[in-house]
Amino acid sequence: MKFYMTPGSCSTGIHILLEEVGLVFEAYIVNLVKGDHLKPDYLAINPNGTIPTLVCDDGGTLTDFNSIAVWLAKTYPRRRLMPQDEQAAQFALETLNFCTRHIHGEGFRRVFTPENYVSARKGVEAIKSEGRDIVLKALETVNGELSGKAYVAGDFSIADAALFYVEFWADKTNIPLPDNCLAHYKLMRSRPAVRQVLAEEGYR
Repeated sequence: MKFYMTPGSCSTGIHILLEEVGLVFEAYIVNLVKGDHLKPDYLAINPNGTIPTLVCDDGGTLTDFNSIAVWLAKTYPRRRLMPQDEQAAQFALETLNFCTRHIHGEGFRRVFTPENYVSARKGVEAIKSEGRDIVLKALETVNGELSGKAYVAGDFSIADAALFYVEFWADKTNIPLPDNCLAHYKLMRSRPAVRQVLAEEGYR
């Protein structure tokens, strides 16, 4: 397998899942700042120019966090990356989508790339503030859903990898984590696979 990733990005969540499964893969760093994701050789692999990208042993390519996460869960069921209970599995998927599509897609995208949202009425700082507000409100929602639970759907699942990377971003951008999210973040950081991934990506 070939894994295209950027340290500290959303691909960190997939990196964690790959280590949790125990797969052997080649890692390739995509430097977003230098525009590696827009170069012809990378676009030939992932025409969307996004990360993460996973090229499977059979040559098939997955170019989206959610699709990679679900594929790993279905391909390696013994690793129990999805709950066995149908209702819990559905909740895990809903939380996964909420983290990647809303917290990341609507909130952090405004924090990290506010220039894409600037208009005659809103400047860069206003957009960043709007993004932080979206993240804060969304984390409060997740915080309520974590009440009385260590992990999103009972046991560790693909949803926890997605939640971790947005919690990680919140930590690095000084966005306060609500109590239950903070407990989840600390629990995730105690997992051997997470510790290994953070070390490999340069975070001590």
